[in-house]
Amino acid sequence: MAALKTLRRSIDNIDAALIHMLAERFRCTKAVGALKAEHGLPPSDPAREAEQIARLRTLAEDAQLDPDFAEKFLGFVIREVIQHHEAARQG
Repeated sequence: MAALKTLRRSIDNIDAALIHMLAERFRCTKAVGALKAEHGLPPSDPAREAEQIARLRTLAEDAQLDPDFAEKFLGFVIREVIQHHEAARQG
């Protein structure tokens, strides 16, 4: 049971790190959304999104993580970011 507790502590630490990394990512994308709104750019950039998905699929493969899972995760994040950019555009 000690090994289980140790693993769970590690998982809890990783989860905390993920939340902090997502928060930082959204701080950055919020600034991107403000710049896009300021310059009249669309909230979505399909070419950039496709590049990011391809890059993360490769990273996932290299990390021995299911690339389909990585793509679904990134897709969710991108959809959230686009919603934030649309809101910034509307003021």
